[in-house]
Amino acid sequence: RDEARDEARDEARDEGGKPCTLGLMQEQPGAGEIGRILEEQADYYEARAAEYEDCYLRRGRYDHGPEQNDRWFAETARLEAAVDRFDASGTVLELACGTGLWTRFLAPRAQRLVAVDSSTNVIELNRSRYGGPNVEYRQADIFEWAPPAGERFDAIFFGFFISHIPPPLFAGFWRDLERWLAPGGSVFFCDDAAGSDRPFSGQRIEDAPDFALRRRLTDGREFTIVKIFYEAEELTDALNALGWDADVSTTGALFMHGTASQKV
Repeated sequence: RDEARDEARDEARDEGGKPCTLGLMQEQPGAGEIGRILEEQADYYEARAAEYEDCYLRRGRYDHGPEQNDRWFAETARLEAAVDRFDASGTVLELACGTGLWTRFLAPRAQRLVAVDSSTNVIELNRSRYGGPNVEYRQADIFEWAPPAGERFDAIFFGFFISHIPPPLFAGFWRDLERWLAPGGSVFFCDDAAGSDRPFSGQRIEDAPDFALRRRLTDGREFTIVKIFYEAEELTDALNALGWDADVSTTGALFMHGTASQKV
């Protein structure tokens, strides 16, 4: 494991020799354990499809009353405004498209949108709401999927996904994006922000990797997922170390969003 960690740290160095320390200095689980967690994570989102938007829209058990809801929606409005400002014209790739929280912003503007998700259930919900002649859906494991050889995208977007990438896979994921992004293209991402009261839902697991979190559905079923809450500055530094020109900011206390493009 020490050798694997050293290799991951070395791969994350930029030309100036700065290490990307995003979880790589901690003891990391083996590939088998990571694979099992990712498989359970995929099962969780497949099972959660019908209730996925309840959290974002503050429905059911996520309705915490007018005062807290007002603070939440004030920040979702700022987050959606940032998405609106992102140039999603041309050929766009949306990873982890989910039920369409973000597809609804991308589909009307993209000349062609390729939307990828591991869950059949969320893709069907997304297609029923936002499918159109310019939207192509791909059901696939994002950590194994790749576009056809030579295909490039003017923009790549993923919402509430970067927090679900295990640290040992982080650098490789961004190397894939580098290959898929057209010259002059950019990446946009958004997610939950770090905070002293995180996580809001789910709980840490004893004797499990730091990034593993236990989540429960409304029907009581429980799943282990990957969930990492990043500081904006931490994420900016990590992406810069990987060769990206990144700009990450927050909406306040709840969410963060950022853009990244390859350094010239």
